[in-house]
Amino acid sequence: MSNPLLNLPLLPAFDQLQPSQVSPAIAELIENCRAQLEKGLENPGWDNTLAPLEAAQDQLNRAFSPVSHLNSVLSGPWREPYEAALAEITAYWTELGQNRDLYGVYQQLADSAEFAGWPQARRQAVRLGLRDFVLSGVGLEGESRQRFAANSRRLAELGSQFANNVLDATNAWTYHTEDAAELAGLPQTAVATAEAAAQSRTLPGWVITLEGPSYLAVMTHADNRALRERVHRAFVSRASETGPDGGKFDNSAVMEEILKLRAEQARLLDMENYAELSVASKMAPDTDTVLAFLNDLAERARPAAEREFAQLKAFAAETLDLRELKPWDIPWAAEKLKQERYAISQEELRPYFPYEKVLAGLFAVVEKLFGVTAEVDDSVATWHEDTKFFWLSRNGERIAGFYLDPFAREKKRGGAWMDTVCVRRATEGGLQLPVAYLVCNFSAAAGGEPSLLTHNEVTTLFHEFGHGLHHMLTKVDVAAVSGINGVAWDAVELPSQFLENWCWQPQAIAMMSGHYKTGQPLPAELLDKMLAAKNFQSAMFTVRQLEFALFDFLLHSRSGGATAAGIQQLLEDVRKRVAVVPSAAENRFQHGFAHIFAGGYAAGYYSYKWAEVLSADAFSLFEENGIFDQETGEKFLHSILEQGGSRDAQDLFTEFRGRGPKIDALLRHSGIEQLELNTDPG
Repeated sequence: MSNPLLNLPLLPAFDQLQPSQVSPAIAELIENCRAQLEKGLENPGWDNTLAPLEAAQDQLNRAFSPVSHLNSVLSGPWREPYEAALAEITAYWTELGQNRDLYGVYQQLADSAEFAGWPQARRQAVRLGLRDFVLSGVGLEGESRQRFAANSRRLAELGSQFANNVLDATNAWTYHTEDAAELAGLPQTAVATAEAAAQSRTLPGWVITLEGPSYLAVMTHADNRALRERVHRAFVSRASETGPDGGKFDNSAVMEEILKLRAEQARLLDMENYAELSVASKMAPDTDTVLAFLNDLAERARPAAEREFAQLKAFAAETLDLRELKPWDIPWAAEKLKQERYAISQEELRPYFPYEKVLAGLFAVVEKLFGVTAEVDDSVATWHEDTKFFWLSRNGERIAGFYLDPFAREKKRGGAWMDTVCVRRATEGGLQLPVAYLVCNFSAAAGGEPSLLTHNEVTTLFHEFGHGLHHMLTKVDVAAVSGINGVAWDAVELPSQFLENWCWQPQAIAMMSGHYKTGQPLPAELLDKMLAAKNFQSAMFTVRQLEFALFDFLLHSRSGGATAAGIQQLLEDVRKRVAVVPSAAENRFQHGFAHIFAGGYAAGYYSYKWAEVLSADAFSLFEENGIFDQETGEKFLHSILEQGGSRDAQDLFTEFRGRGPKIDALLRHSGIEQLELNTDPG
């Protein structure tokens, strides 16, 4: 039987994939890449070297993509083959990044007389390639060169180990109860989910887990303070020495080694620290600009956050008889205050946001903005019954596809993300269409009711689809700068945060809401309350994000590594300066901070705030011209989404907005426009 990971069609055959197929396929494809490179170097040039190598590497990427994806959404049997393949692929990319002959081809092309007349995407691919060779240690000699390569391989292993520990620690903890009184205050959706979790374990009663929907429901709504405390302590100590598993999944040593190796990589490249190395490929010009941006925003947002927290404490003391707000009280008390102030809650909105209606509304919004339609294709094999595949079309022609895996389940990584199945690129047989994975962790249908989303979950769906559009609507045919490839990491959140804005527009909300029983639209009274509550505790949320961003950037600004104790001390120091809410003694947030230890956000978590400036400013043009103004939508499509990484993010933004980015719109949208910042991104 042939291996379905070799000679892949556009879409992976998920109904045929087996873990045993991974190792031989990856080995063969890597060898094919090496052979193609060797052949291409005999007669260097774009057509003879770079184009055939791109084709070979695309096959490798497309084979590894479903393996990496299945490890994230199913784990279990896919973990071992994924990690073995990751090691081989990391070794290949490290070897390629240090190949001086190939570097010479890029340099030769950049210096050629014909270069200036090339298409923009090709020129950008060469420019970014030259930069990445330098950042991959192509100029290193002897032991330094070997050390850099060994570190790169080890860092890939450690990132995977970190993510595994978080997933395993999350899955290892449950709380089982047969006492319905313990669940007082929990919404019916959460109770039904807890009952389903118990039934899946053949237990009576209810089971609380640390999966997102279960955890958030308890922290926000459970009236039982002891239950909130129990769940909170377990969640914030996951994968640490203070965890309920007795440190079985402790990430302390993993973090220490990651930081040590990252610092060493920077030193090998003659840089002060890893933050400098990270920013070298981002939109921000240097580390000082990033720190000035974060510190300036923190300094001005903290007074507003302190006022918000003081109001919450006063309310808790007077109304809830809570003289001291503990960390596990804050979301619950905040929900009560929000109810009193605005008479609105996420749970009250749920019935009006059934998943299928929201999805149809999302597609309708995107069609109005960009002229594209989405249609499900049930004939495409997927990895789980909840997953659907859709084709994206414009003017009746298919231009892209995406898989949507919306619901939380055991052995599935938490959070929400977009990843690539394959990129748009020109091939000998025509155009390869871009295909994406879109993954969320919403509450599934339970207790005879359909999946009902909170408004926060609605914005999450729009956020991930924004990433998906960036990947799928590109018109660039060169893989290195197609879709999100080649886009500066601190600009990659622009389309995702941009699309979230429509979740707050009455005209768009009418398209995505309708009571799951009656189909009645969201009542005007509820809509008004929801919009009024939009910026409830927005300053507290802002300083929370800044706490994470500053911690990440300062941690990676050190010239050496850090011990687990040193990491904890830095986080506590940042909290003293920025945070306004208390933390539990055993809180080890950093041990589960997968964004920076297992994702692409190391010394880059600031990207969320940086890109939020861009997205708010971009949306302000729609506020001026109309939220469904066709001309403005086409302008965003052509200037931002279609051009991918083929031009610098600053230039693309300026093309769309007619000027550089300003922070005013972000402050206005956050309800803190009185804070005038000195530092504008860019």
